[in-house]
Amino acid sequence: MFWLGLDLQWAYADLLPGIYRQTRCTHLAQDILHDAFVRFAFIRDRQKIDQPHAYLRTVVRNVLTDKYREMSRFMPLPADPNEQDEILLTEEQTTPSPEKLAEIQQRLQALQNIIDCLPPRCREVFWLYRIDGLTQAEVSTRLNISLNMVERHIMRALVDLRAARDLMI
Repeated sequence: MFWLGLDLQWAYADLLPGIYRQTRCTHLAQDILHDAFVRFAFIRDRQKIDQPHAYLRTVVRNVLTDKYREMSRFMPLPADPNEQDEILLTEEQTTPSPEKLAEIQQRLQALQNIIDCLPPRCREVFWLYRIDGLTQAEVSTRLNISLNMVERHIMRALVDLRAARDLMI
């Protein structure tokens, strides 16, 4: 059975067990494979891909990396809810390393520079929406501009931030 040039039987019989060996969780392995399928489906120039199975393996590797990075930010909770009171975190578990702090500081400074370069109204809309947590309708009312303009300002800011992020990577 083929879908967008991919042999789905190959994906589930060969690729999925490999993902499982890395994650040791059936559900997580299936989620990663399905996320890779979604990313593959949204590729604009799929005709330029000579080897779709090799490309899918690369996409799976990238999704795995993203999942591991996401999971590294969280601390597992105990299985027994009564044990939560007994969790004692050491200073090493709660304090980032000096290198990590320097990296965070550099990224925040870069983001602040990008936000500062936005036009004043765009910067104000972005700040109210993303930082202060107002809805788009609330921002529209507060600044007395149309909802459409709020959406445009937010999209402009996000596009600029994404372009800057791509340059940082």
